[in-house]
Amino acid sequence: MGIIPYNITTADKERFDQDGYWISPKLLDDQMIERLRGAHERIWKKDYDGAGMPLHAFNISDNPFALRKFDNGWWINDEVRSVVIDPNLGQMAANLLNEDEIRLWHDQVIYKPGTSGQETNVGNVGWHQDYAYWRASSTPNMVTVWIALQDTDLNNGGMMTILGSHKWGAVEGSDAFFDQDMAKLKQRFATRDWVEEPCILKAGQASFHHGLTFHGSATNFSDQPRLSVVAHLMPGDTSYKEGRARHDNVRLLGPRPEFGQKFDNEFFPLLYSTK
Repeated sequence: MGIIPYNITTADKERFDQDGYWISPKLLDDQMIERLRGAHERIWKKDYDGAGMPLHAFNISDNPFALRKFDNGWWINDEVRSVVIDPNLGQMAANLLNEDEIRLWHDQVIYKPGTSGQETNVGNVGWHQDYAYWRASSTPNMVTVWIALQDTDLNNGGMMTILGSHKWGAVEGSDAFFDQDMAKLKQRFATRDWVEEPCILKAGQASFHHGLTFHGSATNFSDQPRLSVVAHLMPGDTSYKEGRARHDNVRLLGPRPEFGQKFDNEFFPLLYSTK
């Protein structure tokens, strides 16, 4: 159970460094995919493992096409936990980022409803950089691992990346996840070479994208939901950056966090270390 081991190659690393993302081989076997699909159902029904509660209460929207996004699923679901803190995932991230330790920043369980061909932007994820939401972190050298639980392409709302956009640095206003007008966002951000590339994945494959890589996704036109489990990973020495940027993870450092304090307590489990 968990992540199938894979050794990052020189070509994989070159692709990640050049384009800001890399697509893995299949990292989950079919049994684990089904277990995670079942985990989705349980989470949306508030059927939690253990005696704890999620960081935020989640209620399904009245709009049947609205995106569902649940943070820190590993707190309350054993299947999600087994994947997002798997050492094999940490080793891959460490090799791609050139880091010697990797910790979990947080995870997400994401459900994009199918519209059965209906045009709507309600489930869109706007063009954004993940690090725009993580500026409390001392480094943008972070990676998101987006694991598909079904074959995923543009027809069912698959993710798109902007090639090489991780080299642009942190762009002002790139915290646009919830802005569903993708054409308007493109006009705002496409001030450099804007090359969109779809992340076409088989079930069990993952896309690894840098914390500064622009990405987004549009409508799921299929008649089935698009399900994913996502791990956001950081270097092991990541700390709270001065400037009081807001993020829920700062609260997990305690009631009086200090600038420079490392995100290294039990809320940020260690996946991999060569130290």
